[in-house]
Amino acid sequence: MNTALEVDVAGAEPRAGLAVQAVLVDRDGTLVVDVPYNGDPALVEPMPGAARALERLRAAGLPVAVISNQSGIARGLLSSAEVEAVNLRVAELLGPFAGFWVCPHGPGDGCSCRKPAPGMVLAAAAALGVAPRACAVIGDIGADVAAARAAGARGVLVPTSVTRPAEVAAAPEVAGDLIAAVELLLADHVRA
Repeated sequence: MNTALEVDVAGAEPRAGLAVQAVLVDRDGTLVVDVPYNGDPALVEPMPGAARALERLRAAGLPVAVISNQSGIARGLLSSAEVEAVNLRVAELLGPFAGFWVCPHGPGDGCSCRKPAPGMVLAAAAALGVAPRACAVIGDIGADVAAARAAGARGVLVPTSVTRPAEVAAAPEVAGDLIAAVELLLADHVRA
C-alpha cells in the first residue's frame, strides 16, 4: 500500500484542453460498487462500464492509478490487510493499475492524504513521474474533485445516488458515467 507524501502545490488552475498524462480514479462508487467499509474481496463488483473505460485509457497509453479514502482502518472496522485484499481483487477484475494509494485516516485526523486534501493525488503523480497539473482525477463525490483542485489536477465528477446536488453544481466537469468521463479526457488528450 502506497502512502501519500506532502508536496507544496503551485501552478495554474487545470483546464479542459490540457493533455492528460495520467488518470487517478476513486475506488468505491467510481470503479466498483460502494460497499461501505468493505473488507471482503468477494463483495467487489465493478461499476457498469468500468472495464471498458479502463481499457480505453490503457489503449491511449495513459497510466491509471487508484486513490481511495479508507477511514474504516482508523475506525477499527477494517484492517490494512483487508483493504489490500479488496484492492487485489479490484486489480484482478479491472487491472493492471499503476498503483493504489490509500488514506487509512479518519475525517478528524488532520492528515494531508485524506481527500479532499491533495496528498494522494500528489503522491501518485510523483510516483508516476507526472506533474499534478497533467493528472486527471475521476470520482463520485465532491471530495474527489476537491482533492484534484487542491493538487492542481483536473477533476471530473461522475455522480451516483450518493452525490449531493451541491457537489454536482460545484464540479468543474461532470460526466454521466465512467465511460463518458474517460471519453471527455481522451478527447482533450487527442487534441493536445
